[in-house]
Amino acid sequence: MNSVLGTFLAILFAISSAAGRPTNEVKSIHEQTVKDTSKEIAAYSNIAMDIINLAVNGNAQNRSYNRLAEFVDSIGNRISGSGNLDQAIKYMYSALKENGLENVHLEPVKVPHWVRGQESAVMLEPRNHTIAILGLGSSVGTPPEGITAEVLVVQSFDELHQRAQEAKGKIVVFNEQFVSYGETVKYREFGASEAAKVGAVASLIRSVTPFSINSPHTGQQDYQADVVKIPAACITIEDAEMMARMARRNIRIVLHLMMGAQTYPDALSYNTVAEIVGSQFPKQVVLVSGHLDSWDVGQGAMDDGGGAFISFEALSLIKDLGLRPKRTLRLVLWTGEEQGGVGASQYFALHKVNISDFDLVMESDIGTFTPLGIGFTGSSEARKIMEQVMSLLESINATNLFQKGEGTDINFWIQAGVPGASLLTESSKYFWFHHSEGDTMSVQDPIQMNLCSAVWAVVAYVVADLQEMLPR
Repeated sequence: MNSVLGTFLAILFAISSAAGRPTNEVKSIHEQTVKDTSKEIAAYSNIAMDIINLAVNGNAQNRSYNRLAEFVDSIGNRISGSGNLDQAIKYMYSALKENGLENVHLEPVKVPHWVRGQESAVMLEPRNHTIAILGLGSSVGTPPEGITAEVLVVQSFDELHQRAQEAKGKIVVFNEQFVSYGETVKYREFGASEAAKVGAVASLIRSVTPFSINSPHTGQQDYQADVVKIPAACITIEDAEMMARMARRNIRIVLHLMMGAQTYPDALSYNTVAEIVGSQFPKQVVLVSGHLDSWDVGQGAMDDGGGAFISFEALSLIKDLGLRPKRTLRLVLWTGEEQGGVGASQYFALHKVNISDFDLVMESDIGTFTPLGIGFTGSSEARKIMEQVMSLLESINATNLFQKGEGTDINFWIQAGVPGASLLTESSKYFWFHHSEGDTMSVQDPIQMNLCSAVWAVVAYVVADLQEMLPR
């Protein structure tokens, strides 16, 4: 009995020792790999400077800005399903071909087709006042004669539920305070359905922005299943606060709302794709992207013309320098992002069969202001490598590697385990202009776009040219 037990314990000891050694060896290998990669990345310092100098001081200076200006001045805003978006896609297809990029092609997708139509809002009581509105994406319209109803002003969903008995037959105005876009956008997304649940006939949302010059901001809203669909629009901060003050004085407010919004069957559109094909591992991909569609106000220059054009510029810079990374650099200009990444979801469904070949997915969609660095999602080993990559940008002070790389169009890949990166900029004013008539070329700055293009090109090129893919 003792000898059997002794033999059993000896076997257990041998197994545990054998299991322990590889774990330590793997850890050691990982540490050595990161160390070796650090040396490898440091060797790119001259190439990184060549890219930066070309973008910031060289022949490519202001090119991304000038390309974007010509594009938005020629086409204007580009809502999903519109003729303007069709024109924009054709324009970019020709521009990418003319630039000499490789494998330029269009990949068909179906996108929502919503048209806002004529819309207006007028205060009838306590005085006559025209209210600036922008209908929210996918909203239904009013009856042809419009809706005339008393207003109930609330500051939150909680207050709406507490005052549910007062809401029936009224237009609910949400005067929610801006906390952050991520927190406050729920009122835009779900305000109509929450108001409909308590019998409201329409929903008006204070625009999701911290700053306004009487400017409404549109965006997508989502009707909940099995809830009556009522018209939904955004109003300005100024009008929301004015009605809130009136309500606190117990003044009766009556509005007349007219919205001609209609939803048509999904339309054919395209993701626009171009590449620099890899020299050694052409099937492996670093994906660089921004979205080409916009809302139907302003010029869509900031959201996301800037992101689309610095992504185009990143490949142009690399091509101009005669560089060809080991892996393929793939530019994707998404369509239907504003409706929730519709084009990107279909791209993911088509290409996820090759998910193991996707090294890094990158998206710029928070403005192309002065770059601070990138947000990154990936393994701890990959993060250490990306920290070294970002050090190559010290000369333009954009070395930060923040947590959480994300973006509507790349989240599909990130959630499936692919490392993801998003450009982060000094974007404190981004939501001043977001989804509004103010999103024009006047928001853009050529020097800032030069810097963003340099960051995007250096990160994309170096990651695509490393000996090994980023560890997952």
